[in-house]
Amino acid sequence: MRKRWIGLGVLGAALAAPFLFLAIANREHVAARPIAGQSTAPAIWDSAFQPSPVPGFVPALPGLPPPGRSPMHGDGYQSDTHPVSGPFGPGLEVRTRTAGTWLPRLCATFVFRSDGKPVAMCGGVTGFRLVLLDPASLDALATYDLPMRPSTFQALVRRDMDVIFGDSSGGAYLFLDDKDRIVLADSRQVIQRIATVRDGKDWRFVPENRWDMTPHVPHDCQNYDNWSPSGECDMITTVMPGPDGRLWWVTRQGRIGTLDPATGKVAQTRLAGEEIQNAFAVDDRAAYIVSDHAQYALTAGADGRPRILWRHPYDRGGGRKVGSINQGSGTTPTLIGDRYVTFADNADPRINIVVLRRGVLKPGEAREICRVPVFTPGASATDNSMIGWGRSIILENNAGFSNGFSQKDWGAIEGGIVRVDIREDESGCDIVWTSPLVSPSVVPKLATGNGIAYFYGFDAAPGGGQDWSIVGLDFRTGRQVVKIPTGHGGAFNNNWGSIALAPDGTLYVAAMRGLIQVRRTGRPAH
Repeated sequence: MRKRWIGLGVLGAALAAPFLFLAIANREHVAARPIAGQSTAPAIWDSAFQPSPVPGFVPALPGLPPPGRSPMHGDGYQSDTHPVSGPFGPGLEVRTRTAGTWLPRLCATFVFRSDGKPVAMCGGVTGFRLVLLDPASLDALATYDLPMRPSTFQALVRRDMDVIFGDSSGGAYLFLDDKDRIVLADSRQVIQRIATVRDGKDWRFVPENRWDMTPHVPHDCQNYDNWSPSGECDMITTVMPGPDGRLWWVTRQGRIGTLDPATGKVAQTRLAGEEIQNAFAVDDRAAYIVSDHAQYALTAGADGRPRILWRHPYDRGGGRKVGSINQGSGTTPTLIGDRYVTFADNADPRINIVVLRRGVLKPGEAREICRVPVFTPGASATDNSMIGWGRSIILENNAGFSNGFSQKDWGAIEGGIVRVDIREDESGCDIVWTSPLVSPSVVPKLATGNGIAYFYGFDAAPGGGQDWSIVGLDFRTGRQVVKIPTGHGGAFNNNWGSIALAPDGTLYVAAMRGLIQVRRTGRPAH
């Protein structure tokens, strides 16, 4: 009997060991630890460049904080702009924070509370994690773990990391609302509204509301607790506050719905045979959603059911390109001013920047203003949204980059940045400038306070590998005006994460092993 108990004990320990290791390896250290390989090289800048504001506007929208603080793309228009001056000139400090412990975590999304504290969404093998950061020390003030995504489990089983990077669900497209609460859809089809609460010196995330969407979204997905699914697997990718007070949500398989947060009532429609992999934009009239077939404008009826105001099909090309999630647009729609919506198509041999009128058309007016081919034929793709400001659109080329795990040929990454302007008479659009900058995967941002568009790129290192840097281009000319070295090697690969600018101008950018912060020295703590 004793031998049997000993044997059972050994077996139990053997089964428990991987989970114990996973728990230890997945911890989040409170104190900030630098990412190994951080650069010590100083920033360089163009002293002839005169920083100055760029005119344009993004309105404040109900349910969201002031523009620049939320969501990933900065505001409800998804403009990828921040109304601040970003890092430039002397006195810059680069600091890093390793996310997780032994298992890598990439902090891909940043939003900013009303007190200036950033909340980062950091993705890892076990799932996404919210981290409330102290901007002065980069210490973790509080954390909140979300469940593992099915795509992570499938990638581990199939030994194919591309499965993960073809999945935009699980919480990355969250938003911070106008009461400093995080709103997201987790991988278990639950829309959560999460507050941050302070008790003395201690902070914690507290779920305020949970709306179970499993009755409305099929979720028979292969996962560690569901090895042999037999039904449909769909995932909620994005939640945003709509123009009508409801929460709007979309799924990968083309479901579009609303949720009344007061009553919990859900209504939905479906774009049959179409996928939605990106976030969507909202204004005071409609929600603007791009599928892998068409750009839509939708509003909700009295019953909450989304209805299509208009649909504009686009050229989706002959297949998925390297640098794209699926065979369709890789961009979240961007609203410009009070009249335009822009996105990129997936045409061959070059993608196009497409600009549409988004309101009610006048007699004789066409929906499409222009369709401008960009980048190199045969090497033209993007999976990141454009910057939209004034009458201008800035877009980066992601052709040739797959992901930070499987990229082998770094010379295959084409690179290139372009600015396209909408003509004032709306007779078309023109290319204003191009840049050869290689920025393989970042969500770029424009600091409208000093007129610098920030990207994340690399140079081939003399001894092999990549030296990574934040690079700023002059919005008006496309000339490089600042370069801030961050680090060497795969740990500093941005891998489809975003740049964000805090209300005080501090810059954050995602890295494979955590996050990078660039601030002015002597900055007071919040």
